[in-house]
Amino acid sequence: MGIVTAGKDLKAVRESARIVRKVLSELALFIEPGVTTAEIDALGRRIIEGEGAVPSFLDYNGYPSAVCVSINREVVHGIPSAARKVTEGDIVGIDVGAFKNGYHGDAADTVMVGEVSPEARKLVEITYEARDLGIKAAVAGNCVGDIGHAVQTHVEANGYSVVHQLVGHGIGRKLHESPQVPNYGTRGKGSKLRNGLLLAIEPMVNQGVAEVRFLPDGWTVVTADGKLSAHAEHTIMVNGNEPEILTA
Repeated sequence: MGIVTAGKDLKAVRESARIVRKVLSELALFIEPGVTTAEIDALGRRIIEGEGAVPSFLDYNGYPSAVCVSINREVVHGIPSAARKVTEGDIVGIDVGAFKNGYHGDAADTVMVGEVSPEARKLVEITYEARDLGIKAAVAGNCVGDIGHAVQTHVEANGYSVVHQLVGHGIGRKLHESPQVPNYGTRGKGSKLRNGLLLAIEPMVNQGVAEVRFLPDGWTVVTADGKLSAHAEHTIMVNGNEPEILTA
């Protein structure tokens, strides 16, 4: 469980989170029709390493890239490829992690490429709203279930589904730490939230059914019904009644 108590540790966490946000911001400007997912990954890796950090995802349990790039029906963990090009109207999930001075930062955005359909735009907007509502629930004394309840309630009220097979997580000196942070849950249930606790809150929201499946590459997760999915993530620190969004 990642709990930050010392000032130097908090400084290190903020630095890793800053790098992640820089990468996401620059990739959002870079992504346009015709760009390959391998080019997105290469730019992300250059920025991370140029900041004196290490890509958290590269070689993590065998994952072959620095950035996860997931398009349209791909939920998460899409493997970049020189053969895969972004096209007009795509929604592109970019998930980035950076490790520096002993701590990881982790965040994700879904980029809308050019003119996207109204249906795709609404899905992305609801995903960001759900993430932010989950973060608002991450206050000291609440439980992990309060975060999931906030996310799930908003998503399902808008006619979408939250993925159950993949969840958010604690983060810190390790990329994935306890507690798990599902995007569904019951108020007052699960681990208590303490000041200094670092969490990666990351709704994965499907246009259709909640079920997902893995492609043969062993990494890429897609919607079971082939409909769109969106992903939004921040690394946050529990801090009384005002969570600090480290990757803002």
